[in-house]
Amino acid sequence: MGWLGVVGTLRACSSCYGLAWCCGELSGHVHPVMGWLGVAETERFRKLSKSLYVCVLKFEFKKKVDCKPVCTKSYNTNKPEDKAHLDFLKKGMLLNYQHHWIVDNMPVTWCYDVEDGQKFCNPGFPIGCYVTEAGRPKDACVVNSDFKDKDTFYVFNHVDITIHYHVVENEAAGARLVAAKMEPKSYKHTKVEAPDCAGGPMYLNNKFSGELKIGYTYSVQFVEDTHIRWASRWDYILESMPHTNIQWFSIMNSLVIVLFLSGMVAMIMLRTLHKDIARYNQMDSVEDAQEEFGWKLVHGDVFRPPRKGMLLSVFLGSGTQIFIMMFVTLFFACLGFLSPANRGALMTCAVVLWVLLGTPAGYVAARFYKSFGGEKWKTNVLLTCFLCPGVVFADFFVMNLILWGEGSSAAMPFGTLVAILALWFCISVPLTFIGAYFGFKKTGIEHPVRTNQIPRQIPEQSFYTRSLPGIVMGGILPFGCIFIQLFFILNSTILLFGFLFCTPHTHTILLCYFHLCAEDYHWQWRSFLTSGFTAVYFLVYAIHYFFSKLQITGLASTILYFGYTMIMALIFFLFTGTIGFFACFWFVTKIYSVVKVD
Repeated sequence: MGWLGVVGTLRACSSCYGLAWCCGELSGHVHPVMGWLGVAETERFRKLSKSLYVCVLKFEFKKKVDCKPVCTKSYNTNKPEDKAHLDFLKKGMLLNYQHHWIVDNMPVTWCYDVEDGQKFCNPGFPIGCYVTEAGRPKDACVVNSDFKDKDTFYVFNHVDITIHYHVVENEAAGARLVAAKMEPKSYKHTKVEAPDCAGGPMYLNNKFSGELKIGYTYSVQFVEDTHIRWASRWDYILESMPHTNIQWFSIMNSLVIVLFLSGMVAMIMLRTLHKDIARYNQMDSVEDAQEEFGWKLVHGDVFRPPRKGMLLSVFLGSGTQIFIMMFVTLFFACLGFLSPANRGALMTCAVVLWVLLGTPAGYVAARFYKSFGGEKWKTNVLLTCFLCPGVVFADFFVMNLILWGEGSSAAMPFGTLVAILALWFCISVPLTFIGAYFGFKKTGIEHPVRTNQIPRQIPEQSFYTRSLPGIVMGGILPFGCIFIQLFFILNSTILLFGFLFCTPHTHTILLCYFHLCAEDYHWQWRSFLTSGFTAVYFLVYAIHYFFSKLQITGLASTILYFGYTMIMALIFFLFTGTIGFFACFWFVTKIYSVVKVD
């Protein structure tokens, strides 16, 4: 479990390519591919590199390059500054920090053989590796039998880059890049000033002291490949990753569990409800009607407006906005419109959709607030516009301030923040007001039964039908369905919410039925919180993941991790809570519309 850093970018032009490599020190943008990122640690690499010069690799199309020197980095452990640089370089190798290069939006991959004759392609390569005091090679040291000295670091100071292309006829471009591969190597050059890419590996004993020079070199070759089409150039990367097969297996496993449990609960509910409805509708005499029992007893209170109806309606509006946004985004992604070649397209699509979906948010919030008997429509609209989005933006702004303070290139520019605010205030807010206008203009939601003027007294509840135990137990099942995915999600920052479409909310309906049978008609908030409590389990798991899997040090990195985690948990809470509420609302409306009520 390492952290990944981007060390420059390969840029494609008509006849040349360029690559920045800062002599063994990490520089450039940082990208979390294998785990959550320690921004403060990585930015410390940047600050250590500010005194260095950045060397640029330049090579021309179809022009072969052999063992060309890039730069030489000198260390002297007697100098405190150099010793700090060297110690932190060791730490980077120990934590498996990796270079991440990109050419023509394609990751420069390191492909090597694994068991059973298969080939694995990693979209990056480490800065080095370490052999422990016991002689056990760690991480990339296993690929070379020459890496065998105990308590020793081996630096990858040479790369063999291979650019695969095919010639395009009848087009001005001439050729298209279809693959970019490389192989990291370690050479202790005979002459650092005139490297020859010969000799043994470039090693660094952990107890080394004195002067050290590391020469960085590279080789480039171009290979014409007529078999790979430009449209399918990502396939060799995706097909070579064995963990993706495990991930798809776990997804299918979760889906089967979801469908089985949902079908089983639905079948039991249908049989039970069918018996209840048949028995209730057969009560013809007044004496039988006076002996009502079960969920029919609370028919005069089941649609009574909940406490804090204003807040619930605002949460429902924001949750609807998030639900539609995620559904449409993932729909486009499944159709292939959001290609990984267009980096940032997924997030851009999500933000634009969220801005344009202010109308459904305002409509749903206003419609339910009116059905709850609310009259402060201005407050409702303003809260829908600013409460949940404001919390997310404030959290994100604080995180961005920390990135600015650390000097990170991952910080969002001030102009982009202003643009987001303009989209929020100039587009999303007016659309929310329009949706709220139509929501308040329509008549309130008609319920199948009338609400009594005097609230019915709720009898004393058993332990499992009380609010808190029911909410806590209700969040376990959805969390269990996505639990297998959480490791991959936190490991590769895949969007969490795609898996939540498969999360069953029949458990929320089942718990709602139990509470109605126990004559507790406060189902609105309970249905929302029962499904939304899954976000609490997600937050607990993220905390466990932080302390058990990550090696993040520094206050800034810790704040960033938990800040972004809180944003995910809040969106998760609104997303699942809204689905749970609408599921129960449909269920309650359905069952009370088919029974005879005097």
